[in-house]
Amino acid sequence: MTTAAPAGRSPLLHDDGTPVRILVVDDEPSLAELLAVALRHEGWEARTAADGAAAVRAARALRPHAVVLGTTLPDADGLAVLGRLRQHHPGLPALFLTARDCGRGSAQDRVAGLTAGGDDHVTKPFGLEEAVARLRGLLRRSRAVAAVRADSVLTVGDLVLDEDSHEVRRGGTGIRLTATEFELLRFLMRNPCRVLSKPQILDRVWSYDFGGRANVVELYISYLRRKIDAGRPPMIHTRRGAGYLIKPAAPAGAP
Repeated sequence: MTTAAPAGRSPLLHDDGTPVRILVVDDEPSLAELLAVALRHEGWEARTAADGAAAVRAARALRPHAVVLGTTLPDADGLAVLGRLRQHHPGLPALFLTARDCGRGSAQDRVAGLTAGGDDHVTKPFGLEEAVARLRGLLRRSRAVAAVRADSVLTVGDLVLDEDSHEVRRGGTGIRLTATEFELLRFLMRNPCRVLSKPQILDRVWSYDFGGRANVVELYISYLRRKIDAGRPPMIHTRRGAGYLIKPAAPAGAP
């Protein structure tokens, strides 16, 4: 199953013109499915598996262009599973999901994964936007996808965000954002003129790692407004009881 890419954005395609296919393998089914939903939102095809044996079966049917792998699975080590997958899919790009740093062991896992052929990693808990961005980078580097002109640049009115360089400009003036502010603005700009609820924003920007702070969305919206809208016609708007949206600023003198 695939879905359309967000408004104003081209989906990343394989070089044969078909949507990118990603296999997500992790022993936390809810996490794997959450990431798969985010990938489908990009217009990609995504399938999940909870262990190594299921991953091998799913890969035969899906023929993935990249795999997201937990380092520890119920029936096998993630590195071993990658080796089995690459027997049938040579050079398959791999993004490892590693445990939060808790000492030397986790660092060794990451080094071992990259040495064994894993191309990149993210540490749990991670933001969905970060994982998607890492996969985009892997796919581009593997030359398995067709280049899409200006694919990394989002534009709403006079506001421009470059996903590759992490540069943001409004009216030609650069704006410095923190990593979280950047992810929030990116999600808003991928959905221009669309009201996004607080739960949607929490899921896409903070995933499950927001510390239980119910006001974190309002707080970061206020940070963005100070940097994006200060001294300019506003672009970020609140729809009371519904959520937030971004849209081009109204022309000067408009009601």
